Amino acid sequence: MSTAIKETGAMFAQPVVDIESRPDGSRILRSGIPLPQTYARCVGEWLEHWAREAPERVFLGERNAAGEWETVTYGEARRRVVAIATWLLGQNLSAERPVAILSDNSIEHALLMYAAMHVGVPSCAISAGNSLMSKDFAKLKGNIELLRPGVIYADTIERFAPAIAAIAPLHDGVVVAGRRSGEAAGCVAFADIEARSDEGAVMRAFDRIMPDTIGKFLFTSGSVGTPKAVINTQRMLCSSQLAKELVWPFLKEEPPVLVDWLPWSHTFGSNHNLNMVLRWGGSLYIDDGKPVPALLGKTLRNIKEVSPTIYFSVPRAYDMLVPELRRDRELREAFFGRLKLIFYAGAALPQHLWADLENLSEEAKGYRVAMVSSWGSTETAPLATDCHFQAVRSGVIGVPVPGVELKLVPSADKLEVRVRGPNVFPGYWKQPELTAKSFDDEGFYLIGDAVEFVDPARPEQGLLFDGRVGEDFKLLTGTWVHVGALRVKGIDALKPVAQDIVVTGHDRDEIGFLVFPNVSECRSLCPGLPADAPVEQVLANPAVLARVRLGMSALAQGGGGSSTIPARAMLMAEPPSVEAGEITDKGYINQRAVLARRMDLVAALYAEMPDKTVITA
Repeated sequence: MSTAIKETGAMFAQPVVDIESRPDGSRILRSGIPLPQTYARCVGEWLEHWAREAPERVFLGERNAAGEWETVTYGEARRRVVAIATWLLGQNLSAERPVAILSDNSIEHALLMYAAMHVGVPSCAISAGNSLMSKDFAKLKGNIELLRPGVIYADTIERFAPAIAAIAPLHDGVVVAGRRSGEAAGCVAFADIEARSDEGAVMRAFDRIMPDTIGKFLFTSGSVGTPKAVINTQRMLCSSQLAKELVWPFLKEEPPVLVDWLPWSHTFGSNHNLNMVLRWGGSLYIDDGKPVPALLGKTLRNIKEVSPTIYFSVPRAYDMLVPELRRDRELREAFFGRLKLIFYAGAALPQHLWADLENLSEEAKGYRVAMVSSWGSTETAPLATDCHFQAVRSGVIGVPVPGVELKLVPSADKLEVRVRGPNVFPGYWKQPELTAKSFDDEGFYLIGDAVEFVDPARPEQGLLFDGRVGEDFKLLTGTWVHVGALRVKGIDALKPVAQDIVVTGHDRDEIGFLVFPNVSECRSLCPGLPADAPVEQVLANPAVLARVRLGMSALAQGGGGSSTIPARAMLMAEPPSVEAGEITDKGYINQRAVLARRMDLVAALYAEMPDKTVITA
């Protein structure tokens, strides 16, 4: 097989990094590509543009109840946005009374969100898990109590009825039922809120929107503490897309086509992906699948029917997708047929998945499709760095995007990174004390991450994500354990068994791994087991245990000392819990939440006389 790599020079802007070194040892990194001072005033300008220029082009598609695609064009989307916005103008809405959206991604969800922004009213998409997977609705109650929304939307209303009842005392807003709902007392039907239009009133409100107008609130995905609603201004959203335009000039060549599952309650799916499609007049087909075994089949079907030009996802999803691409030629041809770019974010991509995707793309297309990543957070809208070049390996998060400044501050043996720019949030809604603690004295956001240079002598080769500063810990020996790097290294060593890893060892003598297994891959290692064998039986199979021991031995042979070598491991049959905050909607494992919830497993892992569930090298 050849090792051809598609030339990416025409796709991306040449990376240029300017560095200012300071006497205190800190450094300021800036893109050598300037960010123009004039750009879109608000997100709604993009909808207005494409409704004029390409009114018949598909903007959004989703599956209906019969499983067929239903679509909305740019012209139709603009017409419906104006109608919905007309109704919103009569609901006494403001930043103090925003629109709350409880449901997953849908055409109605998008239209309501953009209608609110079209008249200067913030919306907030709240993770559907807070409504559908919770027993006490504690997170949702915290969300609603902070927002006090004037409109709450859900579809279907029947599924959300217990959640809506639980939050009823916390707001005085109107509840809107999506079109797939049945009749519900006390609710307004979605069809009723788009029954009439007053374009003059809507456009007068539209003209009053300014760059500092709040476009939306997004809640952070932290599992503990008071809910934090991140203010997202129009300036943040528009400057982020302009920075992307400057570093990804290939977006101008043809409108992007996405098949995308990433939730709009998070900045990756909403601000990065959905807004990118709107900015460039592309088409987004809502993937009703998810990177969980029960829903993966929907994703595979959607990819087969709509070949994407760019594919955005998270490492956990690629871990599930790669074996299917390997097995299914039709899926492989559909996935790679029009694909220009594979993009991952949310966590570092294990190197074996990187290599698998390269090999599969080369087999399908005759060359390797570019694979890139970026880095940021809800508070940075989200783009802060972008790998607008073909990286030499997985984990490279790129260089600062135009307009963004990074401050690298030595902290222990790491480089803590801080962010400043027009994409950075002004604060947390109604939490001034927390806001004040989130910025240093120069206005840099304290994001809590660490980075390192791929090559300090060649900064244009980019930065590597070096984990969350707060996740690292010391062994009893006083040696620092860098959780982020070790987690990725461990997943790669324990392939294909490990889907994700939680690193243990705080205040102990040695490292341990709590492993979330890829159950389907584990089954493939056990050809003698029945297809319906219980998960516990699969994980206890000698072939699976041997593969784990082999990976642990490989880590030990690689050297590096006690802070990089796991002495013990455990495969967990229970998957990560969304409700408990162990995993976010987009598949990122919260190390701290897992360790807190599974203290009994940590104790069992370090027992003096460990049972048979503990694997030693």
